[in-house]
Amino acid sequence: MARPFLKMNGLGNDFVVVETRSGPFDPTPAEVRAIADRTTGVGCDQLIAIEKAEGADARVRFWNADGEEVGACGNGTRCVGWLLMQSSGKDEAVIETRAGRLVATRAGERLVSVDMGSPGLRWDEIPLAAEHDTRALDVALFDHPALSTAPGCVSMGNPHVVFFVDDVDATPITTIGPAVEVHPLFPEHVNVGFAQVVAPDRIRLRVWERGAGLTQACGTGACAALVAASRRDLVGRHAVMVLDGGELHIEWDDRDHVIMTGPAAVDFAGELP
Repeated sequence: MARPFLKMNGLGNDFVVVETRSGPFDPTPAEVRAIADRTTGVGCDQLIAIEKAEGADARVRFWNADGEEVGACGNGTRCVGWLLMQSSGKDEAVIETRAGRLVATRAGERLVSVDMGSPGLRWDEIPLAAEHDTRALDVALFDHPALSTAPGCVSMGNPHVVFFVDDVDATPITTIGPAVEVHPLFPEHVNVGFAQVVAPDRIRLRVWERGAGLTQACGTGACAALVAASRRDLVGRHAVMVLDGGELHIEWDDRDHVIMTGPAAVDFAGELP
């Protein structure tokens, strides 16, 4: 039976969104890869399923393009939050994920803020394979002159390592990213961010996403980069993150919560076979 879907994106980070509250949906890794394939399938960075939830507006599941189910997706959560608020007519949506309960709120025309909760900063929260200082790792992950500064690690419901570089656009991300993603230090693999601090409240960021590759934008990556930079006193507690697909505003507030604000867009509707 054909299943309707929406193709959505948050700053070019694109998703196939399936509403599954009316029937079960549990795709195999092969089925996820087939949907995500940009040549023979719909094509996306992540597949998203919206399910029923007790005490929340929905439960949401995320799969990367390689077929692996993951706990969090910031841009995807923002898109789902917009859909739920459009459906309910409310200005808030409570969303259950594997990474915990998230709250989305309206922030303007097609703008959504998501409270991503508190960042994980301990080595076992990332997780790392061994104890290290997550503020500035004391281990070399890849040998390249652009990576002369120790990276930081943050969990935003999924693992991130953030390198601080002088020129993000000149950094060979497609060479470094795949190698660091599967480094033995990261038992669950890792999202690899490359951040260039251009002002006390502005960071240029590109992210190699585990299981998806170099994407136009990564919401949890933007949150992780702000936290990692703030821990090093490179920026304050809020900044505009300039990604290939556009800008996100990230704030690490006094409650220790990270708030992500940015757009959500619907590209088209279709049916999965």
